[in-house]
Amino acid sequence: MNEDNLLQRYNIKTLVGANLSGCNLSGYNLSGADLSGASFYRTDLRGVNLAGANLAGADLHGANLHGANLSGANLGKADLSFSFLHGANLHRANLSGANLGKADLYKADLHKANLSEANLSEASLAGANLAGANLAGANLCRAGLTGANVDGANLDGADISGVSLIWTDFSGAKGLAEQIID
Repeated sequence: MNEDNLLQRYNIKTLVGANLSGCNLSGYNLSGADLSGASFYRTDLRGVNLAGANLAGADLHGANLHGANLSGANLGKADLSFSFLHGANLHRANLSGANLGKADLYKADLHKANLSEANLSEASLAGANLAGANLAGANLCRAGLTGANVDGANLDGADISGVSLIWTDFSGAKGLAEQIID
């Protein structure tokens, strides 16, 4: 029996530090699981339920999380660089200090997510919902925010150099220089 079937069959909820690189876990329910420090390098996690899961320090570099539910998940200091998160639900997720460089977050729900000190350089956030998100101290250099909703987000100390502000809703955003909002 392969590792994928073991997870589903025995409803495993603790895989601290496990190496699941390259596995196909699409559609699995891992909500509330402790996956801290686990490696999901280039893993297929499409549609997986990781709501409330602990993925602190996990390696999700290049993982496919299209349509995944990560609401309330702890992804603090996780590596999500080059990951595919189209339409992922990251509502109220903790992504503080996470590496999301060059990640594809097209139309992702990051409403009220904690992205403080996160690296979002060159990430695609087109159409993403960042309303009420905490982006204090985040690196947004050259990130694509076209059509994103940043209403009420905290951008205090965030680096937005090279970011096009066209077609982005910054109404109510905090921490931006007045000349940028105008």
